[in-house]
This record gives sequence, structure tokens and C-alpha cells, in this order.
Amino acid sequence: MIFSTLKNIKHWFLIPEGSFYISAFRLGYSRGNSGRLPSQETPITQCRGQGTVAPLFALYCPSGYSCREINLTLRAGSSDRARAKINEILEKGTVIKSTGSWYQVRLEDGQVVNSRIVGKFRLDGKRITNPVAVGDKVEVEIDEKDETATIKTILPRRNYVVRQSPRRKHDLHLLASNVDQAMVIVTIVEPNLKQGFIDRFLLMTEPYEIPALIVFNKADLYGEDELAVFEYLRDIYQNIGYTVLLVSATTQQGIAELRELLRDKVTLIAGQSGVGKSTLAVALQPHLELRTGELSDYSGKGQHTTTFAEMHPLDFGGAIIDTPGIKTLSFNHLEPMDVAHNFREFFEHSEDCKFGGNCLHRNEPGCAVKAAIEEGTISDLRYMNYLALLEEVEDQNYWERLSEEY
Repeated sequence: MIFSTLKNIKHWFLIPEGSFYISAFRLGYSRGNSGRLPSQETPITQCRGQGTVAPLFALYCPSGYSCREINLTLRAGSSDRARAKINEILEKGTVIKSTGSWYQVRLEDGQVVNSRIVGKFRLDGKRITNPVAVGDKVEVEIDEKDETATIKTILPRRNYVVRQSPRRKHDLHLLASNVDQAMVIVTIVEPNLKQGFIDRFLLMTEPYEIPALIVFNKADLYGEDELAVFEYLRDIYQNIGYTVLLVSATTQQGIAELRELLRDKVTLIAGQSGVGKSTLAVALQPHLELRTGELSDYSGKGQHTTTFAEMHPLDFGGAIIDTPGIKTLSFNHLEPMDVAHNFREFFEHSEDCKFGGNCLHRNEPGCAVKAAIEEGTISDLRYMNYLALLEEVEDQNYWERLSEEY
């Protein structure tokens, strides 16, 4: 039988040390010029060999036939070894940028390839707008013809940060995955502080036990009143275990300390528009080319300057994942008890509540959280934000829960 090389060879294999046997079978074919079709699973080509590294081996198609699908069978010492050899087709990498339908993946050799996904991926059975997140470890198949890749596998995530989709309220949006910590950037002025946003951000990271940093930016603009507000909030969050910093991207105040906290870690950075997130990232590493913007003179609100999430390596070790400016954070995937359990100081006190972990800390008798608020050991400001979130989650998700019951 005469063999002719396929014009577009799909798979090349580098066979590892040891003996091997390769047999490729034609599963789908069309009639060519040879006059008859071979029987099902007729071998296309076979090869035996042994050596430390066998030469590259290509699949061939019989002359006169157009192969639509090829099934490769590797015979090795065990099925595990055979599967391992087949998996050598795929290359591992990390997603470093999301641009909607395309993803940039940095392979283990440092090469960056534009990639797309095939099939549908879900997150714990939930509907998500972007099945692949920056920080994901993936396996891709390279298309040598146009030097792009297809994401075949998303490897298990160590953790992830998810929010309600801003455009599709019943879906979720993945911000990042496999992070060591998350940093929320706020400012007391320009724009004015929305303190409730801090607790909303912490509710996004706390369920996955992701350490969080709270960074107050634009310190150079603070007067006495603003500094008093900062100190009040700093004490609240430091007392419950969060790291709080006061920094200025303009004067470099606190930048050296922040740099040490980021060293050798993958950090998600996020904040509402206008807080100086992108400018602060440039202060940490001057040559980072992030888009920055100014406040609107009319509204005093920040302009959205980051369109897509992107991972940037840091010269001093680690990386930051820059995310789009966030207007609001909502939680269509949480239940009321999730809110109660992820205000960390509330959860610690709940073991002393009459109803234990089932207490929502509102009107229940014998509530240890409400007693701690009256004693001043739990912040009443945090409690007010908690009640607002609890009511919002109950109202937003009521019909979803009702439809599941019926």
C-alpha cells in the first residue's frame, strides 16, 4: 500500500524511552481514486522501535483517501503509560489574559499563545459567563498551522474569586483563580468612600479562605477628617485579622511595605472605578503598561479604564492580576446563612448563640453577636452592612429558592 502524507498533519508524537508500538486506524473516510474502501479499522500504518528517544513520528493516510477522523492506539506496559503518552499531545500553561472569546496562555516554556475553548465548562454546577479565568492552569492543543491553541482541559483550581455577572444577573463571572491573596483598593476622597464596598469584597473572598489586604490609596489628599476616618476603619478591620495599609501612588507613601506584602505571591487587585488601582500598580512596578484614567470632572466618578483581566509578573517576585473596575458587587449565588458564616467575627461568636450556627443575628433570642455589638466588641458599622447584605440576598434570591422548592 502506498502512503501519502496528510497535507495538514494534526498530531506529532515524541515517543519517550522504551519500546513502543503505534497503530493508527481510519474510522471515517471518503472514497478516493483507488476504487474501493478498506474495511473498518484497517491499519493505516504501524511502527515498532526502541531507543532512548525515538524520532518524531507522523500519521499517514492511504493514497486516494481523505481521512476525517483518526484514532490512535498506543500499546505500552500499562494503560496508564499509554494514556500518558497520548497526553503528550497537550501542553500545560497558565491563563494570563482574558479578552472575552480569546485567552492568552503562557506555556511552561514561556511562549504565549492565543487560545480558545471547546465545549462547555461549568463551575460547581453554576452558570458562568466566562468558563476560563485568569490564573487557571490549563492543557492546550497547539494548532501549528496558525499558531493558536485550543483549551482542552481546565486543571483543578486551588481557589477562585467569583462575582455576580454585572450584565446577566442570574449568572456568575469568574474574576481570577489560583490566587495567594486578594487586595481591595479604596480611597476616602476622589471618589468619596463607599465603606460598604469593603465588606462586599470581603464577602467575595472569605468563603474561599483567600487572605485579603485592604489598601487605602491617595493618602496625599487626606486632611485631618479623612485621616480620622481611616484610623477608625483601620482599627475595625485590623481587630478582626485583616491587613490594612495607607498608601499614596503619588508620593510613594507605603509603597515599599506594600511591595513586600506582594512579593512572591499571586495577588488579585480590585477596586471601584477611580480609586487609583492602575496608577498604584504602576507605582509598584513603573514599567507596567496598564491603562490609567482620570475622574470625570462633572460626576466625580471614575472612568472604566481596565477592560479585561490580565496577569502581570512582578520583577521582585510574584504577579498581580488586574481586574476591570467594579461598580457594584452582588451575590446571586449566596444564601442568607452564607452571609452570616462569612462575616468572620460573627461566625466566631455564633457558637455562643442560643441557636448556634443557625442564628442569623437579627431577632433571635440569646444572640451572642448582638450582645457583642452592645458591648462594643463587634463593630456596629459592620453589623449595619451585614444586615443590608442579608436583606439584599434574601430579596434577590427569593424567587430562585421558591422555584427550586416547587
